[in-house]
Parts: sequence; structure tokens; C-alpha cells
Amino acid sequence: MNERFHDRRDAGRRLAGLLAHYRERPDVIVLGLPRGGVPVAFEVAQALGAPLDVFVVRKLGFPGHEEFAMGAIATGGVRVMNPEVAQFNVPQAAIDAVAAREEAELARRETLYRGPRPAPKLTGRIVILVDDGLATGATMRAAAAAVQQQAPARLVVAVPVGAPETCAALRAEVDEVVCAVTPPVFRAVGLWYGHFAQTDDDEVHALLAANRAARDAA
Repeated sequence: MNERFHDRRDAGRRLAGLLAHYRERPDVIVLGLPRGGVPVAFEVAQALGAPLDVFVVRKLGFPGHEEFAMGAIATGGVRVMNPEVAQFNVPQAAIDAVAAREEAELARRETLYRGPRPAPKLTGRIVILVDDGLATGATMRAAAAAVQQQAPARLVVAVPVGAPETCAALRAEVDEVVCAVTPPVFRAVGLWYGHFAQTDDDEVHALLAANRAARDAA
């Protein structure tokens, strides 16, 4: 496989080929991590003939260095911290302040993306969690922990590209991990895309609506 994707939609189409064994199964649901995971997840859901929804997770950035993840939170009150955080002696009050801010944003996004529609029931279903890539894995680990609370029949993590050690570590936490590309020198997710512009809320809305329309028409 060419180790560089044109954009997220291209990545999703190529990732879907590795998930073909889940095609047309009525118990499958695809959940994209907003925002960047949703275009990837849309292509996976369309290829598999599966419903698409969002699963909101928020990164907890180091105070003053928000691009680096201390951990992440997800729906259901789940908080996952990176083990490395302990060595930086970040005060608990500072961690709690970041978490409170991100919890408010998480609630806002859930309302924004889903509106009045209830969150999908995941109990007894095959859940495929999709993002545009895995670096530290904190966001995906939080999402997986939150989904596990709903007792899915099977939990699959699927990404176009991921750090090899992160993909390997996740295999101990979920039923299946599909990382299409695991470059030995990883550095950053965006380096593996030709176009990696930020996904906006309007695109998330449009993709969710397009998936619902396609399923209604089927």
C-alpha cells in the first residue's frame, strides 16, 4: 500500500478494504471521532453498508502546551491519562481545570452534532471506532474505554495510519486493531496525508446526513 493518503476520504476508502469482512452485517455500527475521524469513518460506513455516528472525545492538553496530550475524556465520564504525565508533576488542580473545560466542550459538541437524536445503543453490536490516525493513542483509548462500558459484542479500532507501538498497545484493550500503515518512523499523523486541512462542523453534519440519506434510500 502507498504509505501516503491523498486526504481523509481517500484514507477511509483504503481502510474500508481492510474491514470488508464486516460488510452488510446488520449489527455493525461505525463511530467516527470528531472532527478529523468523521470523513474517514464516512467512507468506511458507506463501503460496509453500515450506519455512521460520532463518538465525542476530547484531548486533555498540557497547560501551556496544549498540543501535547496528558490524556483524554469521553462520553460517560471516562478519563484516560497518559502514564508519562506523572513525571511532569502537573498539579491535580490544573488537570481538573483542563478536564472541566473540555467536558463543557464535549457536551456542546454532542448537542451540535447529534441534535435531538439520541446516542446510538451499542450493547451487543460490533462497534468500529475510526479516527484519522493514532499518535499517543490517548484519545482512542478514552473512546474505547467509554464504548466498553456499553458492552458491545465486539470492539474494533480502525485507523489509516498509526505509530507502531500505539497500535500494538491498543490490541490489549480491544478485540481488533486495524492500522493500515504503521511506519517505523512515525512523527505525526498529518505527515501521512497530502491534504490534512481541519475538518469543520459543517462537514461533520453533511457526512452524517449523507449516511442517513443513503441508508434511508437503500
